Amino acid sequence: MRRIRLVLPLLLTLALLPRTLAAQSWQRDSGQYVILSAQYGTGRRHVDVTDRLRELARQDRLFRMGNSTFGVDPDPGHIKALRIYARGPNGGERMFEFREGSTVDGSQFRSWGRGDWGHDAWSGDWEGGGRGYDRDSGEYFILSAQYGTGRRHVDVTGRLKELAREDRPFRMGNSTFGVDPDPGHIKTLRIFARGPNGRERMFEYREGSTVDGSQFRGWGTGEWGNEGWNGRWEDHDRER
Repeated sequence: MRRIRLVLPLLLTLALLPRTLAAQSWQRDSGQYVILSAQYGTGRRHVDVTDRLRELARQDRLFRMGNSTFGVDPDPGHIKALRIYARGPNGGERMFEFREGSTVDGSQFRSWGRGDWGHDAWSGDWEGGGRGYDRDSGEYFILSAQYGTGRRHVDVTGRLKELAREDRPFRMGNSTFGVDPDPGHIKTLRIFARGPNGRERMFEYREGSTVDGSQFRGWGTGEWGNEGWNGRWEDHDRER
């Protein structure tokens, strides 16, 4: 009888496992944006890497990218970027930029892992100013911005607002925020935001990377950062 009691919960867990995994897969692929195209390079020289990105998305949701990832160096001697162009829920086109060497997380893109995207028309504009483009209609609302390391970090929400009003994409580091909160250690900018489901998420940008606020609501207006943040440097829901 004791053995039966131990086996029954195990059998029940195994029976529910496929449904649980399917639900988790659906959640990972239920982003707000549908990818139209992926381009890698610089403004003057870039190549279409949509098919290669689809292969990577099917293998692993998170990956670090560069020339070796796409098997090409479209503009030798210059820092390159992966630009993903996607259509938002309002039908407008948006551009997501990932600097060479940074980590790509496709959680904000619909059907990311399944690869059911990249078949619709893209405007062809490297700068991402396609039809219906709206810079401030992002999905996430910023609560706070912190710069530093886990043991030493400072609030840079006010400075981030200034940067957002000046120029949407920017490269950041100590000089950007006028402070080095933990000398001798690699620092990150962590933006804590609330998503459409009400849950808090953390977006991480490594020192020296490019920040693009296209996924944040009201980014250029600076009408954010005035509500409560949970105060935790570490957060369970993470974007990189």
